[in-house]
Amino acid sequence: MHEDQVDVTAETVAILIRDQFPHWSGKEVRLLRTTGTDNAIFRIGDDLAARFPLRRAEAAEALVVLQREAGAGAELARVSPFPVPEPVALGEPGAGYPMPWSVQTWLTGTVGWDADPGGSDGFAEDLATFLAALRRADTRGRTFNGAGRGGALTRHEDWMDLCFAESEGLLDVPRLRRVWSGLRELPREGADVMSHGDLIPGNVLVEGGRLAGVLDTGGFAPADPSLDLVSAWHLLRQGPRKVLRDRLGCDDLEWERGKAWAFQQAMGLVWYYVESNPTMSGLGRRTLDRILGSED
Repeated sequence: MHEDQVDVTAETVAILIRDQFPHWSGKEVRLLRTTGTDNAIFRIGDDLAARFPLRRAEAAEALVVLQREAGAGAELARVSPFPVPEPVALGEPGAGYPMPWSVQTWLTGTVGWDADPGGSDGFAEDLATFLAALRRADTRGRTFNGAGRGGALTRHEDWMDLCFAESEGLLDVPRLRRVWSGLRELPREGADVMSHGDLIPGNVLVEGGRLAGVLDTGGFAPADPSLDLVSAWHLLRQGPRKVLRDRLGCDDLEWERGKAWAFQQAMGLVWYYVESNPTMSGLGRRTLDRILGSED
């Protein structure tokens, strides 16, 4: 999926486990076939999961990232009303793998790709409960760190220009440019709140049409209060989307800014993963279709 991608196999993981965590060496190592774009995930026995970054980075820099993600995951675990993976250990480079890696607790449930919760009002209610809990969490004086989504929409103009250029022949770019021209100008109101930052189908677990857990918690950090509303467009169809909005009490501006962040993310998914990860590309298309449908 990436030009700088590092491959890792179950055999390599087994060696790393044996050498660095011998008390787990009897556990079966299994690669999980996921649509994730940042990490290769291996199940370690029945109760653990190991995450291996796919994009090459200096080991020291990668360690700082993993330590920050572990801290964020532990912080989210303390405030989440639903199960989330909890950090267990950090591994070191070895056996030909050049970066540190992480181990977390394993959660049961079916990922949203395989158990689409989009038509479930109950799931929308659970999602609202989760987001409300994050919004109540103490930022401890922290603010958005200035990287990625979650700050000013207008700071993404260069990225969006690239997305529109790369999407020629894939999408109705003139129409999408018109939609973005309105969304990008939406003013910001409200202080930063704690945010998951990437609520897409691959990062939620579903059981019986309800929210069973939330994955990929390393991005838990302060951001625009509307950022986690991307979930309304990535995860929900029209009826449950309204349930989510009503339960959270979103006003028009906050709701539209959530739509803007979902639009920004979806535009990148379509073209970047069109060949390497069709599921992610398809998510981008579906989200854009939902947004365009709401604009009609």
